Amino acid sequence: MVEREIHRPTLDERAGECARERTLSATVAYDGAPFAGFAKQPGQATVQGELEHALELLFRRPVDVVCAGRTDAGVHARGQVVSFDVDAAELRDRTLFALRRSLNALTNDGIVVRSVDERPRGFSARFDAVEREYRYFLATGEVPPVFTDRTAWFVGPSLDVAAMEEGAAHLIGEHDFKSFCMAASAVGKPTCRSVSEISLASETIMGEPHQVITVRGNAFLHSMVRTIVGTLAMVGRGQRTPGWVAEVLAARDRQAAGENAPARGLVFWEVTY
Repeated sequence: MVEREIHRPTLDERAGECARERTLSATVAYDGAPFAGFAKQPGQATVQGELEHALELLFRRPVDVVCAGRTDAGVHARGQVVSFDVDAAELRDRTLFALRRSLNALTNDGIVVRSVDERPRGFSARFDAVEREYRYFLATGEVPPVFTDRTAWFVGPSLDVAAMEEGAAHLIGEHDFKSFCMAASAVGKPTCRSVSEISLASETIMGEPHQVITVRGNAFLHSMVRTIVGTLAMVGRGQRTPGWVAEVLAARDRQAAGENAPARGLVFWEVTY
């Protein structure tokens, strides 16, 4: 299959089209539980809606933000990045530190703006991203966790981690990940992506055992990481063999893969520029 090419505007092109004089970015962390995802939705609490409302109060005009990657309802973030444009006069009496403080005062308690940074004019949190990293937290104790019940999926102690690693190896590299995304979102759109890392590590969090799955890649399809985790969990539980993951990949059919892992265990960890 030949994918249609998507024109990604260069930084120079974006700078030439930028109506404002300066471009800033904000690194944002949030608890996904109170929000209907990142993207604005009428009548729903969203991260984008909160950030744009706060910026509108500060600059007394609508301010659009562009994110590095949209997250679904219930998905968390440690290092989401958004970009937005301002005029020099709007920052004349504000330092970036003061802007960060104001944004934290004006947004929902579930959102923390970790930093505000100057970027080249026309910078895009989306188009200039080189790599994105997600981490998924599996609680692997004998009983459900007390302290990470909102941020981890309880799967119990019997995962075959070596089998999961063997299965994950089939997904490294550039592939068509149509089997690993929401079917409706793939219609008429390219589904090839490049995954550079899928690794598992044991961590003790608040005194309780977890397996943390790190997934790094250039970009991700809708629900791709959660479907990868759900598929690997079936392998870890002995429901499927590691080689089945390669069969799922080749099928290019969402019904061939495992369930979507719950949103609460997924964290958008960081973005590389």
